[in-house]
Amino acid sequence: MDGRPLCDALRDGSAGLDEVRSTGALIRRLHEAGFSHGDMTTHNILVDGSGCLSLIDFGLARISPELEHMGLDLQVLNECLTASHSEIGGAVEAMVEGYLEDGDGEFGAKEVVSRFEDIRGRVRYHG
Repeated sequence: MDGRPLCDALRDGSAGLDEVRSTGALIRRLHEAGFSHGDMTTHNILVDGSGCLSLIDFGLARISPELEHMGLDLQVLNECLTASHSEIGGAVEAMVEGYLEDGDGEFGAKEVVSRFEDIRGRVRYHG
């Protein structure tokens, strides 16, 4: 599979908010297909030279996930973006925008984002 980790591209500035927004849309498509990833970090997203994104490392994935697992995918990426890519202002918001603009499967995008916000609110240490 061609590409390099999104974390590297974000760090060197060759990727930014557009790729983060596209990541949100990609996660939504994964959820609509009936999967949750389980380890949604910028290390597990590849970006190729044309900006095409691919998900890798499905070792913790679930088939037919519950709403909670979909929300957790967004929360894990939220934690990654805020901890490892804090220099990219608005990254979490861009990820959510991308998620909301892409489709509507068994669980609506707004329902998943609402669950993500619930999870985010119950995380013990957050900024």
